[in-house]
Amino acid sequence: MTTAVEGAEKRITLGHISAVYGVKGWLKIHSNTSPMENILSYPRWILNRNGDVKTVEIDQARQHGKGLVAHIVGCDDREIARSYCGYEITVNLDELPEPEDDEIYWHQLESLDVFSRNAEGDNILLGKVSHLMETGANDVLVIRPSKGSIDRKERLVPWLVGTVVLDVNPEKGFIRVDWDPEF
Repeated sequence: MTTAVEGAEKRITLGHISAVYGVKGWLKIHSNTSPMENILSYPRWILNRNGDVKTVEIDQARQHGKGLVAHIVGCDDREIARSYCGYEITVNLDELPEPEDDEIYWHQLESLDVFSRNAEGDNILLGKVSHLMETGANDVLVIRPSKGSIDRKERLVPWLVGTVVLDVNPEKGFIRVDWDPEF
């Protein structure tokens, strides 16, 4: 799971720094990537907290228990490390590997129009993808009303390709779903 960030260059949020770890400047990392270790394959992070942007190099990182820890070059003190807590971890979009033919990044789905068919077979606009959620069983599209949508309801639509999600076309800006508009 990733979220696009606007900036001088388009960036993607891969996670955030949640806490300090130990006394030698290590940090606990919360990863939005799947699998979570993928965040560690980027040695240069662009950190962002409320518009305060810093570029850092990661020289060591590893899985620790059920989470991740990392060390920033030159950050060898717990108090210096604490100053990084709360920063989002981003990278430039062009650093992401190309998805396989049957894959798509979540950020590519955000803001797409979502259409379904009513009982008469007409295409109707349900709204736009706000974001996606992981639920354990399957991912879920969160669809919020938009200009021209049939009503002002937020909808949660399971990301089940082939059964619920019928067509995904980021280039044309839409997703077509088999979903009852009354839900």
